[in-house]
Parts: sequence; C-alpha cells; structure tokens
Amino acid sequence: MAKIEQASLGVIGGSGVYQMDGLTDVKEIRIKTPFGDPSDAFILGTLANQRVAFLPRHGRGHRIKPHELPVAANIYAFKSLGVERIISLSACGSLREDYAPLDIVIPDQLFDRTKLRPSTLFPPGLVVHISFAEPFCPGLSRVLYDAASKAGARVHRGGKLVVMEGPVFSTKAESEAYRALQMDLIGMTALPEAKFAREAEICYATVAMVTDYDVWHPSHDSVTVEMIVQNLLKNAEMGKRIVRYAAAEIPSAREHCACATALQAAIITAHDRIPPKVRRDLALLLDKYLPVEKTARNGRKAKK
Repeated sequence: MAKIEQASLGVIGGSGVYQMDGLTDVKEIRIKTPFGDPSDAFILGTLANQRVAFLPRHGRGHRIKPHELPVAANIYAFKSLGVERIISLSACGSLREDYAPLDIVIPDQLFDRTKLRPSTLFPPGLVVHISFAEPFCPGLSRVLYDAASKAGARVHRGGKLVVMEGPVFSTKAESEAYRALQMDLIGMTALPEAKFAREAEICYATVAMVTDYDVWHPSHDSVTVEMIVQNLLKNAEMGKRIVRYAAAEIPSAREHCACATALQAAIITAHDRIPPKVRRDLALLLDKYLPVEKTARNGRKAKK
C-alpha cells in the first residue's frame, strides 16, 4: 500500500470557511477510514513551513448538519495523516455582553447539551476513560490567543462554550438558562470533536468566531439572518488570518503536552479481551500501547 501523505497541523473550517488561503504545493486527497468517509476531501498544502491538512467541517457547499457530522471519520483521517494538532474554526453565538459580534474567543471549557451523538471513538468491546477536565489543549490555545492578537482581532482568552444539538437555534428560555449557568458562548460542533481528538492523542483548540448575541440580548429582534451571514464572512477571513499567524508559531515538539499521551492509562479493557476486529481497525490508535500479536511457527499467536 502506498504511504499516505503526511501533515503536522490540521485545520477544520467551520461555517463560512470552506477553503484555506495561502497554501502552497497543494494536493487534494480522499481518505477511507474504519468509520466511513470524512466530511469531504482533505486539502494538503504548506503554510509557514508546516504541512497543513484542511477539512471543511460541513463539506463544501455546507451539506452536513451538525448532528450528522462524521466526526469519528474526520478525526481518524487527521490521525492517519500524522496530524498532531487541530485548529477548529467555529462560528458561535455570544451569551455575554462583552463578547460582541465579530469578536474572537479562545474558549477553555465545554458544556455538553447534545443528545444524538456518539460519546467515544471506541466501539463496543473496548472501554477507554480519558481525562477531559481541560477539554482544549492549553498550549495550542495559548498559541491561538497570541496569533489572534497579532492578526488584529478583538480577542478574549477563556470562556465556557455550550454545545447544543441543533440545527434549530435556542429558545429564549434556553438562552437565558445558559446565561444563568454563567456560560459564555454557544455553538453546535465542538463536541464530540474535542473528545475524539483527545482520544486520538491530538491537541485540539477552538477559534470561536462570534456572529451574534443568540436570542437573549434586548437587541436580538434587530439581528437579521443577512446580518449574521455578513458577520460570518468577516469572521471567516479573520479566522484564516489567525491560522496563518499560528502556523508560524507552533512548536515542532509536544514533550510537555498531556494530549500526546492521553491513552497511556486510559485503556481499561484487558488487552486479551479486546475484540480482534477492533484491534485491527484501530491499530493506528492502539498499537502504541498494546503488545502487537504475531503468528509463531507452530501457528499459535505469540506476543512480541
């Protein structure tokens, strides 16, 4: 089998971000995974001397609803490309006055309000409990905050992001309830992306691009769909600019990042009880920690 193209940095483009500007030596590739097809073809190119893999989250033409996203396939495909860090660009609503439309936020916490989505990459027969107290990679988040500042964005560091099911937006009661819980942002796509990235030992952080004040704000009646779309397009350009600055600042090594060893103590199932098909399908994730089986001369399986 031919060796798959490699990249060190992954970028997931959210609403309004369907391509990545500034890439050189560009290739388009399609990847098959044990979880099916990703959202679209990957665009590989070089940016600030880093090989980057770009994927439009909803597919080109925005064809896939938030709860229908093939997140497992997307993350596994990034892993198969050798990606160690993923920058997520995501349009969000604001739940606080000082996080205004067109602002950029680098959130540090998640609050899960989804209902229909898988909660782990790992199928039945394999139990894995990762640590998720800090759902966004702190090191990558710092790089993104600095990059947003250099890009000229009005940027905020930290915030609690509520992930709702969608595709329908919030009711006023829901929006007010999230504010009462002191949530800061609301979106539809950071979960299970952040969970699956952690399970794949990939650093993951979000550039939250504020488009509107959700429905809680006194001026929400004056916010039109046309206005939100215009903000979306403006934010998309800023998001791509932030990625360009970040690509130049990301360090080459991850020695001090816990994301890189998230599975080390997380695989709970006894190794000899893991279904063989699961081991084969997910060898890319598991072989680092599980002894590889080989066939001995007498036909029995032996462990290396």
